[in-house]
Amino acid sequence: MTARVLISQIMHETNTFSRLKTDLDSYRRRYLLEGNAIASFFRGTRTEIGALLEAGERFGWTLVPAIAANATPSGTVTAECWDKLSGAVLTAARDLGPFDGVVLALHGAMVTETADDAEGDLLERLRRIIGPRVPVAITLDLHANVTDKMAANANAIIAYRTYPHIDQHERATQAAELVRGAIAGEIKPRCVAARRPLLKGANGGITQDGPMVDLLARADRYENSGEALAVSIHAGFTWSDIADTGPSVAVTTDGANPRGRAIAEELMDRIWTTRDERTVRLLSLDEAMAIARRPDASGKPLVIADTTDNPGGGGYGDTTNLLRAMLDAGLRNACFAPICDGEAVEAGRRAGVGNRARIKLGGKIDPAFGAPIEAEGEVIRLTDGKFVHDGPMHKGTVMNMGPSMLYRLGGIDVVVSTNRLQVTDHQVFLSQGVDPRAKAVIGLKSSHHFRAAYQSLAREVVVVDSGSLCSPDLTRFTFRKLRRPIWPLDPIG
Repeated sequence: MTARVLISQIMHETNTFSRLKTDLDSYRRRYLLEGNAIASFFRGTRTEIGALLEAGERFGWTLVPAIAANATPSGTVTAECWDKLSGAVLTAARDLGPFDGVVLALHGAMVTETADDAEGDLLERLRRIIGPRVPVAITLDLHANVTDKMAANANAIIAYRTYPHIDQHERATQAAELVRGAIAGEIKPRCVAARRPLLKGANGGITQDGPMVDLLARADRYENSGEALAVSIHAGFTWSDIADTGPSVAVTTDGANPRGRAIAEELMDRIWTTRDERTVRLLSLDEAMAIARRPDASGKPLVIADTTDNPGGGGYGDTTNLLRAMLDAGLRNACFAPICDGEAVEAGRRAGVGNRARIKLGGKIDPAFGAPIEAEGEVIRLTDGKFVHDGPMHKGTVMNMGPSMLYRLGGIDVVVSTNRLQVTDHQVFLSQGVDPRAKAVIGLKSSHHFRAAYQSLAREVVVVDSGSLCSPDLTRFTFRKLRRPIWPLDPIG
């Protein structure tokens, strides 16, 4: 008998300190798909849904895709938006069942106006509909804030193991395999989670060096030995002000095995003891500009990444401090992306390609993070802002930057977009007519994902703190819901 499996994706990393509410339009700007449109969009892509479509064919499943929704990280999700997204999954579970299994691609750090633990809320309500016996596997971002409610209502939790996140396809394949085994009666997966009084740790989740290398090696050993079906390590997402924010470990075992709890606690102890370890030093803007002005004969670009206005962490994407520093330094043959400012794009459209115009650029959402740059520049290009990812992240999927402009300020070609995005792919520049490989300096907004595409082409990479919304200085933020005491905000031995 053919197994019927419900699949869906609901993704959002919620920065509760952001002024920007996340509504349905926020999802439409990236993607909000239902029914048959889901398979058409994702088939053949290196994504979670792409992997589940392939697994369905391989296992002979009848797949029922309810919704696939993803919005750029931003502020709290509105109640109306959450009702729509969660309702699509719950309605499908209630009206299109019965189902033999469920696989959901979630983030794990989504906060709504009605649910601090959105994923746990969804899983709890889903479980009431499908009952206790239907296996449910979820994939999560490595920066999930995992809660006990998530672990209690999911049979298996599978987190990304790479940062930059380039293994979504592999993790969803792993989740599908566990559901297949559960449907066949070969395994009975159960999940537990462990935490410590930690707001941040695990070197921010960086998987190339630092403590995550050892943690993932230990996780592999437990999976390969058969002691665990899956071991997921989460660095947490610091800028979600909820009780359970912070690093966690989720362990999936065959049956309610006390060994799962022991493994989770052991790995959390390791995260606790390495909580001070950092492998990336943030530079000031002055330090970065000093490096940018040094003579260089390598022919390769210097990459300067602004981690604190990273739209991939909820940053506004319109702050101007790094771009202003590059202009003040007189950099030539440079490029920058993005300044997320639809008003500026419209001003460029009115001026027309090839014309010079004085445009007020950026700094509109919260000028405290950098006032607008108002200077005369040249409108080089206007586009619809759409491109297909061809790098390691999101390969094969369409990105919509919205109406976009290439605006030349002095010696810097600036990509100005309507929609918010971080730079993870060369196509952010190439689609606007700029070859980043030919530039001396590349300024961009991203914390770490940019390395998937830009590390190999750079002569050097520096990461700066421009003082914006994703600052690692947590004393700049007022946490109201976070459990206390917690490190590093409180003294803990």
